[in-house]
Formats: sequence, structure tokens, C-alpha cells
Amino acid sequence: MKKQEQESLIQTLKTRFEKNLNRHPDILWADVQAKLETNPNALKSLQAMEATGGEPDVIGLDPKTGAVTFCDCAKESPTGRRSLCYDRAALDARKENKPKGSAVEMAEEMGIALLTEDQYRALQTLGEFDAKTSSWLATPPALRALDGAIFGDYRYGRVFIYHNGVQSYYAARGFRGVLSI
Repeated sequence: MKKQEQESLIQTLKTRFEKNLNRHPDILWADVQAKLETNPNALKSLQAMEATGGEPDVIGLDPKTGAVTFCDCAKESPTGRRSLCYDRAALDARKENKPKGSAVEMAEEMGIALLTEDQYRALQTLGEFDAKTSSWLATPPALRALDGAIFGDYRYGRVFIYHNGVQSYYAARGFRGVLSI
């Protein structure tokens, strides 16, 4: 990533950080920026999150490790990450009408992780996300072993967590990522 691209991304993140202080009331931008400037891999991941419509923002700080947590905070599931089945095994199992890829693989390529159910519920305390879309979530291995996966959305004033077959994909379902640095 070129220096000018880094500076532009950091400015975008700073502007979003300052516009959404409710997401991180006890975190200072200077501390976040210091971590960003010394972690080029994190900047690449955040650039990928931004480029696919995720609008990443700071949502937490680990008091033990000092790690800053970024999450996709776009109102709806990121547009550049929709119409994906759950993982590579699901993609390979589809015989016809294969999607362009899988959520788990795309997250790995971006250097981020899918939100867990708990992280998704915590995100929903910071705003109303996925009122018109849904997002794949990291799925417990026992459920995945049965060819199932979970996803979440926000409807009727509350968060819903559902299940679906891993091979399914929809234009209104993507995934949200999380990154700790």
C-alpha cells in the first residue's frame, strides 16, 4: 500500500471515528492511529474492508492487551461481500449455479474474521445493522458438521439469529468482519 493510500485510509477512518463516538466513548483516536501506523497488514485488511463497503470503525479496546477492535459498521451487510455461500466446502459441493465465492474464504483473504454470534449481538447495541440484509456469522463446528451455518439480521426492533444450509447464497446476505490490532 502506497503512503498516499495509507494516509487517505487513515483519514477516512479518523473521520468515521469522530462521527461515531458512541461506538468507542473511552478510546482516543491518537492511540488508534499509533497502532495503524505501525501495522501495515492491518491497514491492508482495513482497506479491503473499506473497498468492499464495510465502513470499518473502532468498536472496542481490550483492557488486558490494548488491542483495538475494528468491525464493519455499514448499515447493511457490505455490498462487495454478498451472494456468497458459507465456506469452500459448501462452494465445492454446489453442482450448479455456484456463487462467486465463500464468506469464510473471502474473510481469510482479507485478513479478518467473521463475527461470532456474541460479537454480532454486541455490534447491534451500537446501532441498527442489517435491517434489510443479513450477515453470515462464524458457525460452531458441531453445526457446521451438519451442513448448517448461522446468520443474523435486525428486524422488528430486535436481533435474530437463524440457520441455513451452508451452500445457500442470497443477494441480500453477506458477512461482516472483525479485526483486532
